[in-house]
Amino acid sequence: MEFLPPLQELLPFVAGLLVAGVVAGFLAGLFGIGGGAVLVPVFYQMLTALNVDDAVRTHLCVGTSLAIIVPTSLRSFQGHWKRGAVDGELLRSFMLPVPAGVIAASVLAAFISGEGLRIIFAVVSVLVAFKLLFGKSSWRLGDDIPGSPLRPVIGFFIGLLSAFMGIGGGIFNNTFMTLYGRQMLQAVATSSGVGVLIAVPGALGYIWAGWSAVGLPPFSLGFVNLLMIVIVMPMTLLVAPLGVSMAHRLPKRQLEIGFGLFMVFVAVRFLFSIFG
Repeated sequence: MEFLPPLQELLPFVAGLLVAGVVAGFLAGLFGIGGGAVLVPVFYQMLTALNVDDAVRTHLCVGTSLAIIVPTSLRSFQGHWKRGAVDGELLRSFMLPVPAGVIAASVLAAFISGEGLRIIFAVVSVLVAFKLLFGKSSWRLGDDIPGSPLRPVIGFFIGLLSAFMGIGGGIFNNTFMTLYGRQMLQAVATSSGVGVLIAVPGALGYIWAGWSAVGLPPFSLGFVNLLMIVIVMPMTLLVAPLGVSMAHRLPKRQLEIGFGLFMVFVAVRFLFSIFG
């Protein structure tokens, strides 16, 4: 990994990160979703334009996204916990299975190709898009969240899939809780805690998984790029209010359709990069 590249090689990378931060921040504010759902596809486009090695490109997107989620998840969880909105019992029951799924994904990431990660992201994106475009609030699997042995298994797969996609688990945990009759506010609040259980071991796991990888861009620790974090995180915070402002002018259904179409676009883009 290279930490002191020539300036002429570093400037295009920094410029690409600034653009990625602006786009990711606006989309995150517009759709109310942070993490990999927005960051990974934006990072991928930027790294593709900068000709970063395809063997490490997707892994770098996922690992860096997880690292960016760490402080935002911690801050969000602290706020929701103080307001008593978090389902503490559910979160405690996830404290082992969710990180176990994350660790499993981090280990597997060392052996899965970039194409494999993009296929996983694309397939899950299509499923998320289907729910956003065609789902109904009346959809239910039960009146209360199941206990053992189903709950730990679900927690494991929430951690596994989230770590493969570089997301904080909100999409999966929100869906899980609302399908079992929980209010969206409680689902969102609890998901902030799940995000902590995913992001911390996930970021560390991707650093380990990519420690000896070749072809990484400057300032990389394994599959986590420090320069991407330093530049993109403040840019997303700066630009996100613009997306939020536009979101408040649009009906909720239009936002759901918009994000669903965005996820379809991401899936098609990733599949085209493999099979096109």
